Amino acid sequence: MPLCLVTGSSGLIGSEAVRHFAAQGLDVIGLDNNLRMTFFGADADTRWNRDQLSSEVKNFTHLDLDIRDRDGVDALFRQHGKAIALVIHAAAQPSHDWAARDPVMDFTVNANGTLHLLQSLRDHSPDAVFVFCSTNKVYGDTPNRLPLVEQETRWEIDPSHAYAPGIPETMSIDQSTHSLFGASKAAADLLVQEFGRYFGLRTGAFRGGCLTGPRHSGTMLHGFLSYLMRCVATGKPYTVYGYKGKQVRDNIHAADLISAFDHFWRAPRAGEVYNIGGGRFSNCSMAEAITLCEEIAGRKGNITHAEANRIGDHIWYVSDLAKFQGHYPAWKLSYNVPAILEEIHAQNIERWRREG
Repeated sequence: MPLCLVTGSSGLIGSEAVRHFAAQGLDVIGLDNNLRMTFFGADADTRWNRDQLSSEVKNFTHLDLDIRDRDGVDALFRQHGKAIALVIHAAAQPSHDWAARDPVMDFTVNANGTLHLLQSLRDHSPDAVFVFCSTNKVYGDTPNRLPLVEQETRWEIDPSHAYAPGIPETMSIDQSTHSLFGASKAAADLLVQEFGRYFGLRTGAFRGGCLTGPRHSGTMLHGFLSYLMRCVATGKPYTVYGYKGKQVRDNIHAADLISAFDHFWRAPRAGEVYNIGGGRFSNCSMAEAITLCEEIAGRKGNITHAEANRIGDHIWYVSDLAKFQGHYPAWKLSYNVPAILEEIHAQNIERWRREG
């Protein structure tokens, strides 16, 4: 039976990938060492998700392996070789705030870890498809130079601008402030492209907007919609940083993202790059998200506003999905922001109450 390797398998995207590809009949090995809790504390502990996968997905095997372990990664690929049909690389240090605290660890996880996986893929499983969870932060703060108009609840791009449908892959990644996280992910993104273009491996880098869903262990530094919904529902304080709370993000449900990965796996390309997110179908400002969370939770949030924005943060980011949809016209989004928040609340409220 073909094998799928998923890094970061206890996280939001990894766990969705485990369930999806196991249901497609693949054996799945998940790599996860709960480093998210090291980064963000107890709120980010993913063991609950790992335990659910182990009990509910019969063709899943959990492996406590750090992708920074070059020998361990290589031994895994050597063991399974050409049985590996697909690699979903979702493991990461995912916060640009946290990266500034320890740039070396951030880079070794995001860039070196990706290199270890790619080299082992090349050496032992060259026919496998490699899908990388990149980020819109590779563009740095270049999106902030777009002609933006302040509206009542959001910033919005001038409707006559070429990027009004969303930001395309042709936006430059140069001459901008990325955050250290953006820089380490950009390095990994370029490696994924180069192993595809130079060595002919079937690799795809998916530059995500906000990735979200009910299995997200959201925290203050990462997991925007999940953590906001948790704070509003439980009365925890939440701070909005900068831009009057009108900064806009597109949000894609993990299931829609994994569906995109599935389409790529079935008809792969070499060294491809896609912007992927909620696009014009699923996006919101912080202010709009707060209002939705309060309506769903039936209570006011404990929200404060700080004037200073986070370094390298985007004022407005909406993905242009045209390239991916052009290559894979059967793929489409199924969740918008209200549906995402409803599901996050419904599936987590009892656990949040228990955990306090």
